[in-house]
Amino acid sequence: MAESEKEAALSPKEEFSEWYNELLWMAEIMDVRYPVKGLYVWYPFGFAIRRNTYNIIREILDNSGHQEALFPLLIPENEFMKEAEHIKGFEDEVYWVTHGGRDPLDIPLALRPTSETAIYPMYKMWVRSHADFPVKIYQIVNTFRYETKHTRPLIRLREITSFKEAHTVHATWEDAEAQVKEAIRLYTEIYRRLAVPVLRSRRPDWDKFPGADYTDALDAIMPDGKTLQIGTVHHLGDNFAKTFDIKYEAPDGEQRYAYQTCYGISERSIAATISIHGDDKGLVLPPEIAPVQVVIIPIIFKKGAEEVLAACKDVKERLTKAGIRVEIDASDLRPGAKYYKWEMKGVPLRLEIGPRDLQNNVAVAVRRDTGEKEQIPLSDIETRVSSKFEAIHESLYQKAKTELENRVFDCDELEEVKEKIQMGVATIPWCGKRECGLAMEDVIGAGILGIPLEQKRDRKEKCPICGEETETRVYVARTY
Repeated sequence: MAESEKEAALSPKEEFSEWYNELLWMAEIMDVRYPVKGLYVWYPFGFAIRRNTYNIIREILDNSGHQEALFPLLIPENEFMKEAEHIKGFEDEVYWVTHGGRDPLDIPLALRPTSETAIYPMYKMWVRSHADFPVKIYQIVNTFRYETKHTRPLIRLREITSFKEAHTVHATWEDAEAQVKEAIRLYTEIYRRLAVPVLRSRRPDWDKFPGADYTDALDAIMPDGKTLQIGTVHHLGDNFAKTFDIKYEAPDGEQRYAYQTCYGISERSIAATISIHGDDKGLVLPPEIAPVQVVIIPIIFKKGAEEVLAACKDVKERLTKAGIRVEIDASDLRPGAKYYKWEMKGVPLRLEIGPRDLQNNVAVAVRRDTGEKEQIPLSDIETRVSSKFEAIHESLYQKAKTELENRVFDCDELEEVKEKIQMGVATIPWCGKRECGLAMEDVIGAGILGIPLEQKRDRKEKCPICGEETETRVYVARTY
């Protein structure tokens, strides 16, 4: 990009849609100009954010007994069509490969919209005995869905480039239920590492994953008040096991159907992180995922320039040895233009070093999240920078947590819900009956997210549709 384009003004964050689209381009995260709707290109800088984010996901899954594998992209039509309820949920979104070169294929092949029907024929062959359990396998792959709605980078795509899907197998329904709870805990930990607070809920029956017994999900509240689903966990019961004949030999020698779960996270995790933490100047990245964690700006005058540059290189070398990702900006840009560039890219910490700083053996540290400036001694630069990272992460999380809590409104009347969902998420009593839930959605003009997983049931209230007493409240929100 030309320098004048880079310094074009970013829309204010309160104009969220424009801000989001401009930021993806100006901060070099994604290029939307690929000539197929709903397919986008990761810039190297954006891909580095992706890599660092998915390193966290891999670490947390690997440390909890999961194993990474890789299954094919193409799914034969006969396997894909086996699970009727599952297919009904995806049939309008499938891309089909019908030819190899110019020759029609004997069996059309689906580009995976999700991988149950690719993985479970293999599980049928792999699962033999109760001693095999639990099976906990995940893969990180691209998936394809023919979205007909308005597409948006990282949020609604035709090619999901970074779909982490885990598929587990267990001996009993209760073991699978325990894995669902564990998956929700792991996902909450992943988002804590991204400094993103979440709402956790059980989806209503009409919004569960096709073929599942039930679905639990994580949502983030975006700056415009809409919610973004950023993680789902599905208890599949023995539904897919019966379809794909996944059986095991129990200790008593009997053959029994297995029970399964699956759960997924996509690049929506990055969309939420960017959107929640960013500001009018651009990205604000948690240090752990920032491609550049520290940028060093030499403050150079004619006198002492060589000494300043040598000191900057020494600081970079020391920080790099400490495992910190560092850049020196010794370009000819004026200092203000350098600040603008690196603020746009969300670099958590800027170090300014000039002749006077060298005389005092300090650097001036400037936090991206707060703008706070502080002199830190060069002799202790590694420790002080690391402690700044911890403070930045905790500050980002607490700020986002407060914002989320301030955007959840307890309501008693449907008209109040209509007002509050323009600003965030409303809660409302619900008797649990499907017809009342759907009627509520029609009146409000928005969807029921689900029943909060950490709900305290301590008082009786009345369902606003039928008047029946209930202890249950549900989240209601506008959604992406």
